[in-house]
Amino acid sequence: MRDIAVQLTHYPGELARVAAVLSQHRVNLTSLTGLAIGPHVTIRLIPDDIEAARAAFDAAGIRFQENEIVQVLLENRAGELAIISTRLAEGGVNLRAIYVTGRVGNLVELALVPDNVMNAKRLLE
Repeated sequence: MRDIAVQLTHYPGELARVAAVLSQHRVNLTSLTGLAIGPHVTIRLIPDDIEAARAAFDAAGIRFQENEIVQVLLENRAGELAIISTRLAEGGVNLRAIYVTGRVGNLVELALVPDNVMNAKRLLE
């Protein structure tokens, strides 16, 4: 699984433009997040079809960054995020993004976007 990060200017309609491009290429989203800081917005998304998402952005001339995701399943209780984030930090892994992608019973599924995928996978085994 992979995620895509897109940098936008903080103007009305920017998200609509990106959403329209994805819609035209029939890309459905598994997860989406965004954050505006000053005049800039970063949106991060997990498409259900990474190839179609790449093609959509390329066709529209929208620059993007693509990253591999590490999926983690945690118990839904206090301290679980602290445990895995401490393990990653002590192993020298920095996170670019984190998503909640699902819940099943008492479990929470996270999608992590680490700066070192192999090291993150090793540390989280």
